[in-house]
Amino acid sequence: MFEAAMRESCSVLRERARLAYSAAAGAKRRHYSGTRISCRFLPIMRGTTLMALILLAPSSAISFPVPARKPIPPTKTRSAAPPREAAADVGAIGGIIAKYAKSVEDADTTLASEIWWDSPEVSFIHPLGHEHGFEQIKRNVYKRLMGETFSERQLTPRDITIHVYGDAAWAEFYWDFTAKFRKDGRSITTHGRETQIYRKMQGRWRIIHVHYSGMPSTPPGQGL
Repeated sequence: MFEAAMRESCSVLRERARLAYSAAAGAKRRHYSGTRISCRFLPIMRGTTLMALILLAPSSAISFPVPARKPIPPTKTRSAAPPREAAADVGAIGGIIAKYAKSVEDADTTLASEIWWDSPEVSFIHPLGHEHGFEQIKRNVYKRLMGETFSERQLTPRDITIHVYGDAAWAEFYWDFTAKFRKDGRSITTHGRETQIYRKMQGRWRIIHVHYSGMPSTPPGQGL
């Protein structure tokens, strides 16, 4: 393309020289050496163009490694622990629920202290009240409600579902409760549902909150 342009330029210059020569008939013949000289640069231009192409060819042939694209970090999302660890946590919490049922059946505050966090921050919501702190739970739930009210107790959790997320977990289940009143030996059977919340502290799971209630018994349109 560059050489074609140069040839076209030289042709135009020659044509202009011819016309000027004809117009100046009789005058001293002029020698358009500049035109010839300009056209003589064509071989040089050709060489320059060829040299430029030779120099550009190797550079175009050289392939530079493209820097690898950094992987996009995965979106952080809240996920359960690895399967083996999660299974261990679920098993440990299942053991806490079993101990919890046993501590209620025996009204045993010593066993309860093994599964509850001994802190004023824990709480227990039940149909007869709302306890704050482990001391209130021991006094009002284990001693008064279970120990002093009933002579026999049996708590059976069922349909247990456990969720574990890091150092926090919760369980939900239904339960059946049978007991005998201490004052007259009368039997009672109730059914309900319960939610328990746990926290893992120093490698051990502890109950930090319990909320239980009986099964729905209000007429339609009430208790909403």
